[in-house]
Amino acid sequence: MAMLNPIERVLKVGLVSISDRASTGVYQDQGIPALQEWLASALTTPSQIETRLIADERDVIEKTLIELVDGQHCDVVLTTGGTGPARRDVTPEATLAIATKEMPGFGEQMRQISLQFVPTAILSRQVAVIRETADHAALILNLPGQPKAIKETLEGLKDTDGKQKIAGIFAAIPYCIDLIGGPYIETNEAVCKVFRPKSAIKPK
Repeated sequence: MAMLNPIERVLKVGLVSISDRASTGVYQDQGIPALQEWLASALTTPSQIETRLIADERDVIEKTLIELVDGQHCDVVLTTGGTGPARRDVTPEATLAIATKEMPGFGEQMRQISLQFVPTAILSRQVAVIRETADHAALILNLPGQPKAIKETLEGLKDTDGKQKIAGIFAAIPYCIDLIGGPYIETNEAVCKVFRPKSAIKPK
């Protein structure tokens, strides 16, 4: 089966919060609301959002990521939670297990951003991968668990005048989605300015 024409598709984003306690109702999940709020402020491209709140179980995480990419045809999947060194933190292992390509630059940049605030950022094991099937491909990224860190990781860091000091990872996501055959993503530049080579920029 041939890939769907990107022009004919609305951007689909999967949001997955991975937490034993939040998934059982011990406390309210903060990851998905933080992701939804940031995407609402940043995206100008129409999008559909699929959300999943699941336990920190490797097989559950793997099945959820596969379902969102292969079944729901999400173009981007953002996970939050389960990326530390604790025994229950298995999000990176699950993500890598269902991947066809690893994208190490995203994890490197996420840790670089977090290191501006805490030295324990080196304990984070966040990864990013591409999963490809015969008719679809998606970018999957593991994000931090805290709402403030989610925003900083996606948006980057700015000085008091609003000038970008360190680029956030979302600046590179739209061009990555272009390259794997997904829909053209545009953003509110006041929140996050996308970078594309001039040859890849579509006229307004």
